[in-house]
Parts: sequence; C-alpha cells; structure tokens
Amino acid sequence: MDSMARALTPKDLSGDPRRRRRESTVKFLFFTAGLVSIALSVLIIVSLAGEAWSFISQVELSSLWTIGWFPRRGLYDIPTLLIATIIIAGIGMLIAIPLGLGAAAYLAEYASPRMRKWLKPTLEMLAGIPSVVLGFWALSFISPEVVQRLFSTAKPFTMMAAGIAVGVLITPLIATVSEDAMRAVPTPLREASYGLGANQSTTVRKVVFPAALSGVVASLILALSRAIGETMIVFMAAGAVGGALRTWNPLQPGQTMTAAIASLATGSDQVAGEGLAFQSLFFVGLLLFLLTLALNSMSNRIVRRFREQYT
Repeated sequence: MDSMARALTPKDLSGDPRRRRRESTVKFLFFTAGLVSIALSVLIIVSLAGEAWSFISQVELSSLWTIGWFPRRGLYDIPTLLIATIIIAGIGMLIAIPLGLGAAAYLAEYASPRMRKWLKPTLEMLAGIPSVVLGFWALSFISPEVVQRLFSTAKPFTMMAAGIAVGVLITPLIATVSEDAMRAVPTPLREASYGLGANQSTTVRKVVFPAALSGVVASLILALSRAIGETMIVFMAAGAVGGALRTWNPLQPGQTMTAAIASLATGSDQVAGEGLAFQSLFFVGLLLFLLTLALNSMSNRIVRRFREQYT
C-alpha cells in the first residue's frame, strides 16, 4: 500500500531509457543534416563570391554594357542575359498560369473522385519528364510546327520556342501545389457560399481561390524560380550557344544566365577564350543565386501576408 502511494518522481515519468536514446540519436542526426546543409550553402556562396569578386575587380566596367554577351571576346553584356531570362520565363508563365490554375481548379472542385484518382498522378508524372526531352521536343516540334508556322520571320532557334517548352515544364508544378492549397480550404466555407445561393463557379472564384491565395502565389513564385533556373531547354532551343546579341524580340535567339554558364563551360576547370571568361561564370552564377533568393524571400513575405488561418 505504501509503495502504491509513493509519489511519482521525474525519473518515473521520463519513459523507457532505450526510447530516450533512440530519440536523442534521431535528434542528433537531424541536427547534423541541417548543419551540413547550412555549411554546404555557405561554402557555395563563398566560392561564388570569391571568383565573382575576382572577375568584377579585374574586368572593365564598360564591357558589362555592350552589344551582347560574347565572353570569349571580352564582351560581358549582363543585360543580354537578364533580358533573355525574363523573356523566356515570362512566356513560360503566360502559358503555365492559365493551364496550371485551370487544372488545379478542376482537380480540386470539379473532378469526380474516380477522375481525380488517375488524372492527378498523370499530371504529376509530367513533372518528372527530363528537361532534355522537352528541349528536344521544342527543337523538333514546337519551333518548326508552331512558332515558324505562326510567325514567318521566326528563326529555327528562338526564345519563343524555349519559352513554350518551359511553360509546359512548369505547368504540373503550378497545378499540383495550387490544387493542394485549394483542397485545404475548409468545406464549411463552400457550404456557406452555396447556402447564400452561389453556384459552383462563383464559389470557386469568390471563396475558394481567395482562401487559397497564399498557396497559389507560392506555387507561381516557385514555378517562376524553376523557369529562371531551367538550363537544358534554353540551352537546346534558344539557339545562342557561343554568345548572343541583346534583343527584346522573342522570335530571335537568346542567351539566358543558365544557358550562358552551360555553353561557356567545357566540363573541365577552365574555359577557352578571353582571360576572364572562367571567372565570368561565377559572376553570372552569383547573380542567378541572388535573383532566386530574392524571389524566395518575396514568396515568404507574400505567403505570410495572405495566409488564412482557420479554427
């Protein structure tokens, strides 16, 4: 009786020692993984910044604003890369936003459980298509059968063809993330809308979409970051291999930041051409890193601003 009435101590409530050791081990492994990830990120930034500073401290600033990007000849026109990147990513987003959001709305609100059961995995499977396959498709079909038929002045390699292929690439990303955000909207909100006499399309536009806005915006910025960072499609279909002239015309060849890095590097630790060509790769890589970092920061701010919390 006395033993049963004994007060419990913290040791009695601490649980099984073997379970505590397992928990401590798992906690240590997760902490180590996070620490290694941070360390790798810092090392990448340091290596990029070091070579980028070596480039910017030696190059003539006038060569950063010229007629085009021709690093093997000492012409490092940064606006050429930024303009082509914006054009191709913009064309891709113009294609992917209506297709992706339309697919997300259909899967979340209109599709029957049976239809959704096979349609969503099919859509997600499209996201797994290698970009090199889409690049070849853009080169062999989109450019000759779509772009050149619609625009007689278009060349075989164009930013338009690359942008269309990039749009196909990021459509499943927008659709999947947005569909998850729409399905997370509580059902009572839909029922309240129906109770007020709204039909399904009005409910989707006026209730579901605004409630899922933070997730939808996150999917758009994530897709934009993916479009900016795409390499193989623009490397194969945009047509500017050794260099490119500055142009805003999407029916002309163009050179993005990622394609510039891929086309200039030879697979070794050096590249042929002008003395600072190798260092220019790191400078462009640092600009690309800062651009994607800014997009991710903006995405986090937008998500926090428009996030809806339901109790």
